[in-house]
Amino acid sequence: MTDTLISLISIFIGIVGANITASIFKKYSFGIIGNTIAGVFGSILLIKLFGRLGFTPQLIMQSGIFHLSLFIINSIVSFLGGSLAVILITKLKNKMNKS
Repeated sequence: MTDTLISLISIFIGIVGANITASIFKKYSFGIIGNTIAGVFGSILLIKLFGRLGFTPQLIMQSGIFHLSLFIINSIVSFLGGSLAVILITKLKNKMNKS
């Protein structure tokens, strides 16, 4: 795998996380397109924020060797990023509608 493929897989996992969260908790849903957009940005944001801890796509493929444990951590963070993005955006939307 290449770094780019790992990045795309991470974004896809974030999209899945956002859509699963929205399907389980209906009050956080923005529709399929809104959840997908939230999943993309949430996944990228969380990977960029916490990627310095050592699970970026470049470090997963360091020296041409695939590090499965780092990829699993990357996948979990991407999933959580997508899920948290949907929840936080819904809370922000509700707060803006109140005022």
